[in-house]
Amino acid sequence: MTFDDPYTAPHFDSATLVTIDVQRDFLSEAPHGVPGTTEVLPNLRAVIAAFRAARRPVIHIVRLYDVGGANAEPSRRRLLESGVQLVAPGTPGSQLADGLAPPNAPELDPDALRAGEPQVLGPDEYALFKPRWGAFYGTTLDELLRTLGVDTLVFAGCNLPNCPRASIIEASERDYRVILVPDAVSRTTDTGLSEIAGLGVHLISTTALISHLAG
Repeated sequence: MTFDDPYTAPHFDSATLVTIDVQRDFLSEAPHGVPGTTEVLPNLRAVIAAFRAARRPVIHIVRLYDVGGANAEPSRRRLLESGVQLVAPGTPGSQLADGLAPPNAPELDPDALRAGEPQVLGPDEYALFKPRWGAFYGTTLDELLRTLGVDTLVFAGCNLPNCPRASIIEASERDYRVILVPDAVSRTTDTGLSEIAGLGVHLISTTALISHLAG
């Protein structure tokens, strides 16, 4: 694959992987999970491993809904007010899906995360809480990325129509070069991917991305 546009071409030596909402309560088999999320975990784990091998940063963006939904977006408050607990702070369901965090990583710290602090999970690997769909809204993500010297973002996770899409648009608004890994994202459609590509986003498979990072 070649990248002809000098304004959008990714820079793999200054790239960061951003995983979106890949938490146990959002897995396919969970009561309120997102179809297709468990199924992309093998590719997502492979992408994470490739970033670690390339010594490039990994940032896991997570949601944490207060019991009762006071801090949720309006579209989910009714569900959470009914008594449903979804990625509630400190619960097993709020933790990253198995095999995503680095070895010996601590569990997510809800107090630090909701205070807006990036939580260090391992070398060049972080968790960051977002209060709405987009990973930049009300967060310190942009500040963290600038500190890391990043200009290219690679997105994967759960689920394309909502949080990855919102995050990609926010990244584009901040002039980041953007990649989406379609086979490591849940709920993709041909139409959705075509629309994402129309934003200047490069669609790169897990296998191709690993090759670029290694090369």
